[in-house]
Amino acid sequence: MTCSQFHENAPARVVVVGLASCFGCQLQITNDEAHLLDVLGQIDLQYWQLASSAPEPEGDVDVVVIEGAVTTEESRRCVERWRERARTVIAIGACAVTGGIPGMASKGLHERLVDVYGETLPDACGETLAPRSVSSVVEVDFEVRSCPIDTADFIAVLERALYGSNVLPYADTMCGSCKRNESGCFWKMGKQCLGLVTLAGCGAKCVNLGRECNGCRGLSPFANLDSARAMVASKGMSVEDFNASLELFNQTNPMLEKGE
Repeated sequence: MTCSQFHENAPARVVVVGLASCFGCQLQITNDEAHLLDVLGQIDLQYWQLASSAPEPEGDVDVVVIEGAVTTEESRRCVERWRERARTVIAIGACAVTGGIPGMASKGLHERLVDVYGETLPDACGETLAPRSVSSVVEVDFEVRSCPIDTADFIAVLERALYGSNVLPYADTMCGSCKRNESGCFWKMGKQCLGLVTLAGCGAKCVNLGRECNGCRGLSPFANLDSARAMVASKGMSVEDFNASLELFNQTNPMLEKGE
């Protein structure tokens, strides 16, 4: 059911919430100046954490957009509270979708905290959790991947949430995008690139700019990690380095655990 079906004579009530992140994905939303006002004209933006210091609104909403990883009990409760209050939950950016950069601290979190703070955490930290994605805490209806997100991708997903769509989510790997772009292959140059296991959908922007894919969109559900590791070894490259690269944006992905 789309939000337009909830309130046919009123714009959808939308809030934007930020958790553990750099807030870059929220900032990225503002970078599409040509269409931003058109988007805002279709919704009732009741709260945007980046843009206002006002307190969170009360009552139910149609859409909650969440950026950032869940890293504390407070943020876990925040996510659960908005899941109860919102008809639709959209997770945006690698931190919210895969755990992202905060997810790098998910293993051995206590030891990491002790290294930084000693045995006594500042009260402001609250009760910490191993960083995790929003979808590992509550059900998520839509995702906008990448680090940072692509503004056009966010608008397209928001439109699907508001009005419905029969567009299927991406499931293939990035290598197909490179072939369609005729942008060449880093593996042929003796460089490791995560495009062979990373979820497609960004158009292989980094590769087009001459940089290897670092996997910020997370693993494709069709990724064959065992075959990828075998190919790395066949190229005479370090499988350990490949595994370390995979962990950058997939620390909390169960697929990575199964492939170890």
